[in-house]
Amino acid sequence: MNEWNIQSRAHACEACGKPFADQEVYHTLLSEEKTELRRSDICSACWQQQFSEGARDRKGFVSYWQGVYEAPPPPTDPIHKETAETLLRKLVEENDARHVPAGYILAVMLERKRVLKVKEQIVRDGRRTFIYEQPKTGDVFTITDPDLRLDQLEAVQRDVAALLEHGLNPPAPPSETAPAPVQTEPELETKTT
Repeated sequence: MNEWNIQSRAHACEACGKPFADQEVYHTLLSEEKTELRRSDICSACWQQQFSEGARDRKGFVSYWQGVYEAPPPPTDPIHKETAETLLRKLVEENDARHVPAGYILAVMLERKRVLKVKEQIVRDGRRTFIYEQPKTGDVFTITDPDLRLDQLEAVQRDVAALLEHGLNPPAPPSETAPAPVQTEPELETKTT
């Protein structure tokens, strides 16, 4: 059994190098070279000028087809995700005590990625505080070490992941709406005599 590695469709004409436009007709020539198949995608203009006559008579010819180029969709991010640095800036601005552990973890992450640099470490009221600088902007962040225990790390990591994905104002959870009560007409009383 032969195993052939056929390339996927090109995004530009092999002959002239011009990128294919969305919905442009292209021509594909498949030929055998030594022990592998070679795919050549060619625009209509080059095909008419260089390849249309005698394509099937070429050495190694295997197949020919015509297709319509479909441009790949632009990459989209369905969920706006915060960057660690923008989130840290928001947490520092907000100065909310419940986000101190998340801010500390974000600062450590950014330090490891060399986005922030520790300029100084001071101890205030028995707590370590790190002075970080963002070298590109010169911004300074004061981050207090929350003295996290190992058993707290998993919850803080989940909190950081949720903050990175949803930001400080997460979307409201879908509420289950109770069905509206069915209104019925009052029963009519009939008197019999």
